[in-house]
Amino acid sequence: MKRILIFITMLLNVHYVHADIGVVKTNSGQISGSLSDDKSVHIFKGIPFAAPPIGDLRWKAPQPVKPWQGIKQTTAFAPSPMQAIPNEFGVYTREFLIKDEPLSEDCLYLNVWTAAKSAIEKRPVIVWIYGGGYVSGGTNVPIYDGEALAKKGVILVSIAYRVGIFGFFSHPELTRESPNHTSGNYGLMDQAAALTWVQNNIAAFGGDPKNVTIAGQSAGAFSVNYLVASPHTKGLFAKAIAESGASIISTSKNIVSLAQAEQRGFKTADLLQAKTLADLRELSADTLLKQNNFRPIIDGYFLPQSVADIFAANKENQVPLLSGWNEDDAFVDSFQNATDYIAGAKRQYGDKANEFLKFYPANTDAEAERSQIRVSRDITFGGASYRWANVQSAKKKSKVYVYRFARRVPASPPFARYGAFHTAEVGYVFNNLKFLNRPFEPVDQTLADVTSSYWVNFAKAGNPNQDSLPYWPEYEPTTSQIMLLNEKPAATTLPDKAALDFALKEMID
Repeated sequence: MKRILIFITMLLNVHYVHADIGVVKTNSGQISGSLSDDKSVHIFKGIPFAAPPIGDLRWKAPQPVKPWQGIKQTTAFAPSPMQAIPNEFGVYTREFLIKDEPLSEDCLYLNVWTAAKSAIEKRPVIVWIYGGGYVSGGTNVPIYDGEALAKKGVILVSIAYRVGIFGFFSHPELTRESPNHTSGNYGLMDQAAALTWVQNNIAAFGGDPKNVTIAGQSAGAFSVNYLVASPHTKGLFAKAIAESGASIISTSKNIVSLAQAEQRGFKTADLLQAKTLADLRELSADTLLKQNNFRPIIDGYFLPQSVADIFAANKENQVPLLSGWNEDDAFVDSFQNATDYIAGAKRQYGDKANEFLKFYPANTDAEAERSQIRVSRDITFGGASYRWANVQSAKKKSKVYVYRFARRVPASPPFARYGAFHTAEVGYVFNNLKFLNRPFEPVDQTLADVTSSYWVNFAKAGNPNQDSLPYWPEYEPTTSQIMLLNEKPAATTLPDKAALDFALKEMID
């Protein structure tokens, strides 16, 4: 009889292991999704992780989802956060932008791609946080599709968060009504709520809640840095990937405080002719969008101090880091000629102008244009990413890997001049070049396969390396070894370390 029971148990276990994940039971109810064209990946879109932040929940911390009965169909993206309707600009064509509609304050949803066949596989998880300068962005951007990464063995989760005035508005009345005695940073709290959902539910999709990597680009990378620094995210993730950005340059002297944000909120309410918090909550979303330029602050709760101060006090979450930036990571729409550029450098840097011009020269107009791109890159994205890598590596408590994406993305005029532009690496990271309308060459697909494999390996084990890939050394400030991601990926010494050191000193001082 005992042998029969053991045999039956084995049969049940075999059935469980090989059963497809079709209907998944989450903490709030059951959901069903769809399958990829080749039937290998289960896709769930529009899963609610918090209650709709509308009505009285506008400008409140994310609240629990109301449970539902039956099986919820999660086969389509939920609305993107409220923001201006996206328009193509510069190099950013439709593949880089959210869909025009729907847009809604009811936006706290996430999406899951998993190739797991059962709930006991414990696959590593990557949680993707989009960029957009904290005033735009969403999860339905084509290049964020998670199918290709899921086929490489991770579970990809993309999460939404409130942006602009809906995600980062502060006001004295909001602070008074909050149980946390603060206001603002709702968008960051949305991200933490989504990570909590992952902890509570991802095992049902075949994921390992103890092996979650947070990853983001641009504002998403700044968010990753905030999440690593916050005392309210402990245990929600095990690794971090930050592409083009970090918040660690900001100190308590140059980031907005709660008191400053409240004063701005009070003035904004006056501009909107809203005398009370109730008046503000009754305003239409379109009216509020006219005052939309709000971003994270030191709120005294989610961020008790600046990121720089938190790291200096060793209060951050200690996790392995993969970080880097792009060769042409800049936003420069017009350029000065060499004469005007040199004159501007002398005005701005005074007796340090010659040192500045040594690192960012302008012997010709073409060289001046190139230097302006590099200056924008280094003071916006490169310097911050470099600073985080140096600070974390120097502590010798968790590993750091740094990259420079240098592939000039193939393009026809007028896009060819943008080179390895801001966001260019994302299609390669997701192995999603098929969604981009560019004249790619075979080397691009090879680079996408290599880059995505590095990211997947890091999510799996905290180390991007694998026998079949070019070796990526751990970053240390003394040697400054990075991975150069271009036509022939290879480790190299950071080529402009001295320029970055100069730029950092100027930014921090």
